[in-house]
Amino acid sequence: MRVFQTSAPAKINVYLRITGRREDGYHLLDSLMIPISLSDDITVQIEDGPPSISLTCDDPTLPADDTNLAYRAAALLSREARIVSHIKITLHKRIPAGAGLGGGSSDAAAVLKSMNTLLALGLSEKQLCQYGVQLGADVPFFIGCRPARVEGIGEILTPVPPLPHRWIVLIVPPFSVSTPWAYRRFDELQPGAQSTTFLFNTNTSEWPAPAQLVNDLEQAVLPAYPPITKIKSTLMALGAEGTLMSGSGSSVFGLFREQTAATAATTALQSQGRVFLTTPLLHAG
Repeated sequence: MRVFQTSAPAKINVYLRITGRREDGYHLLDSLMIPISLSDDITVQIEDGPPSISLTCDDPTLPADDTNLAYRAAALLSREARIVSHIKITLHKRIPAGAGLGGGSSDAAAVLKSMNTLLALGLSEKQLCQYGVQLGADVPFFIGCRPARVEGIGEILTPVPPLPHRWIVLIVPPFSVSTPWAYRRFDELQPGAQSTTFLFNTNTSEWPAPAQLVNDLEQAVLPAYPPITKIKSTLMALGAEGTLMSGSGSSVFGLFREQTAATAATTALQSQGRVFLTTPLLHAG
């Protein structure tokens, strides 16, 4: 039996612009994505025996079958690499689901990387990303798991220079936002809602200015979910440099220079949902 244990970090979208839509319906994105210290724990075991996959998860609200991205990642790589073994995945969840934090995608990437290591498949990061994009738009980002500008449907990754340290206060309200719904709602908006320009230069080693923290999906989501707007306003009042909804929501993050202010905000926002005090992971993981 071979065993590999690893962590699967969450991410935030420091900005998210929707730049177009392909004929097949996939949206084209331009986003600065940062992995953060909030993470799931994953153990992958490879055992001799009939080819099979099993997944156990300590969150009973999540599926443990072939609809789970971690399971699908194992199935994809098993098929493509012709693996004849029993693969056992154990998932300890900390990243809230349905919050725009990429937890499922990160789990899938961790499974791909773990299997590549355990089975000595010798797949490059680029090859793993090619598998990842078949599973979901965020999966390739989590293969390298470093700050990057993400474009296309998630397959175009450009690493960015190291960013200065910040404290990140992350709030997950007691409701989730459906990603398909958020994109459908965005498509229903007036054409003026589409992004036509991009403001932030990712060649600089600085965080975007507050005015550059733009998530195009906010204009679709916030009118239907007023608590998200309230959380953003509260974070700014508590001293955040900037604040934004991550992905399609429902999570909201605030960037803080000082730990003292970030800790105070974490305490003050406890009534708004699950609150995490995290830090960015600024190097490849």
